[in-house]
Amino acid sequence: MVTLGVDAHKRTHTVVAVDEPGRELGQRTIAATSDGHLEALSWAEQWSQRRWALEDCAHLTRQLKIDLLVAGESVVKVPPKMMAGVRRSARERGKSDPIDARAVAQAALREPDLPVARLDGPARELRLLVDHREDLVGERTRIMRRLRWHLHQLAPGQEPPPRSLSRHVVLNELAIRLATDSRPVARLARSLVERLRLLKAEIDALEREIAKLVEDAAPKLRALSGCGPLTTAKLIGEVGGIGRFRSRAAFAMHNGTAPVPVWSGNTARFRLNRGGNRQINVALHRIAITQMQRPGPAQDYIARQRSAGKTKLEAIRALRRYISDEVYRRMVLDAASAVPAAALPVAA
Repeated sequence: MVTLGVDAHKRTHTVVAVDEPGRELGQRTIAATSDGHLEALSWAEQWSQRRWALEDCAHLTRQLKIDLLVAGESVVKVPPKMMAGVRRSARERGKSDPIDARAVAQAALREPDLPVARLDGPARELRLLVDHREDLVGERTRIMRRLRWHLHQLAPGQEPPPRSLSRHVVLNELAIRLATDSRPVARLARSLVERLRLLKAEIDALEREIAKLVEDAAPKLRALSGCGPLTTAKLIGEVGGIGRFRSRAAFAMHNGTAPVPVWSGNTARFRLNRGGNRQINVALHRIAITQMQRPGPAQDYIARQRSAGKTKLEAIRALRRYISDEVYRRMVLDAASAVPAAALPVAA
């Protein structure tokens, strides 16, 4: 079996072929276009048993992954931190595209259970929409800060209450109040108010679209208490296909809710896992906090953990792991009832 490691860039991709012991068999640099990808496929046909290893940088390798999968090739994804570790331990010093591509291939050889690449489905679309919404919310927050300073200069102490600039009624009142003011600061404030109106309309439209998509893509996950449409979309987009996790324990390790072993000898000890996908971890924490505020199993679980001697923070961490297992179970059920990936259109 020959492993073809790829170091991807915006304009070129470098491919290095290695055998099972890790010896280099050849290398090729191609253009980062569909024609270049076809050239790489033609070059790789000299090895009948082969697989491709791509560094998990979707913005650079997405089109290459799609072209390879459509051609029927076997593709695995290598986490960037794993490739970096292989490169540091390599005998050859320095950093170049062939060195990086060889490190990707050698990392794939060392790790037999790497996630298998698949064609993009609803997870890709949801992640794009959620990321775009977060960008718009960040832009709106920056505009709100500038607007508050302008309003303070116009009338100190008469600014709107905190967190009220996202409401239509407040923006309309500000527009009416500033309409007859001819000062330059007022003119700038009016411009910012109009931009906030447009951003709010776009954000609201995105949220409605996301809510509709998650109802169709993950009804069981959406039904979980505390898992709103945006949190559901965040989980689907960040997980990128629950089938790539072999168990709920592997999913918990990926999202950072599983403790890390730090023991040797006969005494087992564990410490807090500060790694993993922090976006998923934050989404799980949001679900946990929401459930704690409502009467139900989560409050009972926290009470049992506290009575067993755990602090509130430790109890929340335990609840977060419990929720991780439930999210995994529901996502597996949703995936089992979803339309097969082959029947979905390929994302652009």
